[in-house]
Amino acid sequence: MNKIIKKKNLNSQVTLMEIDAPEIARKAEPGQFIILRVNEDGERIPLTVADYDREKGTVTIIFQIVGATTMALNQLNEGDYIQDFAGPLGTPTNTENLKKVAVVGGGVGCAIAYPVAKKLHLKNCTVHSIIGFRNKELVILEDEFKAVSDRISVMTDDGSYGEKGLVTDALKKLIESGEQYDEVFAIGPLVMMKYVSKLTREYGIKTTVSMNPIMIDGTGMCGGCRLTVGGKTKFACVDGPDFDGHEVDFDEAIERSTMYREFEQQAREDHCRLFNGGVQK
Repeated sequence: MNKIIKKKNLNSQVTLMEIDAPEIARKAEPGQFIILRVNEDGERIPLTVADYDREKGTVTIIFQIVGATTMALNQLNEGDYIQDFAGPLGTPTNTENLKKVAVVGGGVGCAIAYPVAKKLHLKNCTVHSIIGFRNKELVILEDEFKAVSDRISVMTDDGSYGEKGLVTDALKKLIESGEQYDEVFAIGPLVMMKYVSKLTREYGIKTTVSMNPIMIDGTGMCGGCRLTVGGKTKFACVDGPDFDGHEVDFDEAIERSTMYREFEQQAREDHCRLFNGGVQK
């Protein structure tokens, strides 16, 4: 079991937790993830390593409260324990030999994009960060990105904060202004990554995306996280989660992401009835 050292609400939908996990903190790298169970009866869910502190022996996770498990996780507080916390899993993001990059994060995907930007910054790479949200209330990690970026653009769909528009608008503006990137890292909703990759393909810029489909065991055995990349079947948990954005079949991934929507909705409703009815276990 792993103790929750810190809990912070980043907004009404997103929570940060710092977990005591020295063995994972010692080996974790940007792009990797952990799989956790909140309690003995809980399901296994993957969450990307948002940060780590090797000296303190802690790993930071950031999650959006969207389903029954993240609802249950969010009901835990500092001093409570998570039943299982296994990792690090997946292949680390390749940050070698890059001089100038654009890191594009969308919504809670910024929690995955941030450690990539941080690692590149520590390697003396020039980092231009673009982070996008639906509105001002959903903005997260702005100060953290500022600390590791040479340039930052904050976009909101409704213009309530930063600049109005999409992350692709900001990226296109930078490219057309003459900025030349060795690579673009795009991490966020599938649709966002699809259109970032479509844009960079036009300019011939290498693009890496982070794919986070449903995972069960994190070893490739269940097959739940399969994707089509370059016409071949890949498994996000062992072959990724990073892939060439120009080779990912995003339409297939988007379609598969909706397969369990009804089950997830039912689980949320059951969880809400359980706790609202005062039958908490």
